[in-house]
Amino acid sequence: MKRISRVTAVVIVIATTLACASASAQVVELGATTPIAAPTCASPANCLIILTRTTALQTLSDSVLYPTKVKKAGWIVSFTVGLSRFSRNAKTEKNFLHVADQDFGGTPQIALTVLKPGPKNQFTVAAEGPLFHVEPYLGGVTQLPLSLPPTFSAFNALPVAAGDVIALTVPTWAPVLSYNLSSSKFTYRQSRKTKCNHFAVSQTSQLTIGANTQYLCTYSGSRVEYSATEVTNQPYPKGYVHGPRKP
Repeated sequence: MKRISRVTAVVIVIATTLACASASAQVVELGATTPIAAPTCASPANCLIILTRTTALQTLSDSVLYPTKVKKAGWIVSFTVGLSRFSRNAKTEKNFLHVADQDFGGTPQIALTVLKPGPKNQFTVAAEGPLFHVEPYLGGVTQLPLSLPPTFSAFNALPVAAGDVIALTVPTWAPVLSYNLSSSKFTYRQSRKTKCNHFAVSQTSQLTIGANTQYLCTYSGSRVEYSATEVTNQPYPKGYVHGPRKP
């Protein structure tokens, strides 16, 4: 809880600073149709909660289509993610983490990715956040700011435009999938095209601004446990005398 409280305080600072630059800005949580939760895993030997080497986009959540779709331009200042643990036994947990790190190219890492939708389930990277090492937060829900004091700058936040969607990128692996949910209410897509029933054997995550690919691997009955916090832009009032002049 202390971790959540400290990060929330940072997000409030970011949101307040951005709001000062544009009066009446709103803080919007994208993707949290219901509260984000840490997925549960019955046993490490039969665990379907791991997302690997891909970018994941929730396309349906609690029957809401594209729940992370941006409705008004602004800035993404933080994101929240639910991360499972694999065992309460420290030795078992350590052994599983070691195997996963070897199998999937490193320790669990995640980043937030802003995508611009195109035709035929094709998406282009419009903005990319920093990578976070999340092994210390396994077993709970954590909020990760995109900017931290004392190097805080509003421009470390991710710019978004209306129509953009927010995805979660996992270049290695992360236990962020809730499954066995209603197939009519929950669906997500991965940034790959083939062998959808297996872990990605090569890197398919979108890590470069301007890169585009088709999201053709679809998974019903699953939720990627993430959401993003946006501070929306607010234009200057029409009567503001110091506002930018129109050409």
